[in-house]
Amino acid sequence: MTPDENKVKPISISEVKNILKKVEKERKELLYEQKIALEHAHKFAKLPVKKIDDLVKELSKLEFLDEIHVYKIADLLPLTDEDVKTIFAKERITFSEGDIKKILDLVNKYYTE
Repeated sequence: MTPDENKVKPISISEVKNILKKVEKERKELLYEQKIALEHAHKFAKLPVKKIDDLVKELSKLEFLDEIHVYKIADLLPLTDEDVKTIFAKERITFSEGDIKKILDLVNKYYTE
């Protein structure tokens, strides 16, 4: 096993939803935890995987965001400055107004309520 095989990679809620749907078709019955996760994914996955992938690619180009932050933003799709600040309130990260605007512009490009 190579070190890359053991590396944990974040995925979006939309990807989780697709994976669990595929598992459900193969097995016919999901485990309790998988059922709860699929139910959660149905409620909160706001965009299809293709759009999420495109958004993740664009957010990844912003040097001030780590991979985990990119996926957090893609899953939660913040629409205001306060939303972005709230997402990262517990972390030791502060973004400039310009950085927040870049994030919101990309989110708004892919998601409108």
